[in-house]
Amino acid sequence: MAVALPAAASDHGPSAPNLRIGEVSRRSGVSVKTIRFYCDQGLIQPSTRSEGGFRLFDAAILKDLAIIRALRAMDVPLPELARILEVRRSGVCNCSVLKSSISAKMDSIDQRIAELASMKEELGGLLQGWQDCGGAKVSVAE
Repeated sequence: MAVALPAAASDHGPSAPNLRIGEVSRRSGVSVKTIRFYCDQGLIQPSTRSEGGFRLFDAAILKDLAIIRALRAMDVPLPELARILEVRRSGVCNCSVLKSSISAKMDSIDQRIAELASMKEELGGLLQGWQDCGGAKVSVAE
């Protein structure tokens, strides 16, 4: 059964805060708990609260959450993510900030690949030199 969602913010003007946190969660694919966490960390903020105290968001929050999800998938730390969002919201081009973050992440991945390749070589050496004990238990003297 399809759930009818309220009209998008554009139906009520560009900044009508009409999305409750559950609706934002469903539309963005980000859990309610994570959205609350991002609010607590200052990454996003509700536009207002309803009379009942519910957080209400503009539809623009969906774009912010899409960016946050993409950057978190690259393991961008929260302080760096906050900086990127701040630059984005200021209207200043942030291409260099994003390029720098992506470049740093690529370097980190390359380093991790090298570490894993080294571990694989060590394990391969252990396997090649392995001698079966023939099923007999070896006691270890204390």
